Amino acid sequence: METIQVVLDKKLLLAADKAARRMKANRSALVRDALREHLRRLEIRMKENRDREAYIKQPQDETKRSCGRRWQRGRKNSSRRRPSLSFCFT
Repeated sequence: METIQVVLDKKLLLAADKAARRMKANRSALVRDALREHLRRLEIRMKENRDREAYIKQPQDETKRSCGRRWQRGRKNSSRRRPSLSFCFT
């Protein structure tokens, strides 16, 4: 592990110390856990934004969205009937 310095205002430091005591952890462990969780959420948000932008650029019709792969399999095999919307789960 590496050692870093972080400047916190007094109120935030007191809140961090209080939270660390409640968790029965030290301040460093609290900050590490909080940073991991924050980075995880940022990654999720980034992926959601990427997906949202992709759907805006290339929207799908309601049938494809509702049926997903079942709809695509049904299209490939023309002898099979495409599932109805009531059969698909969203």
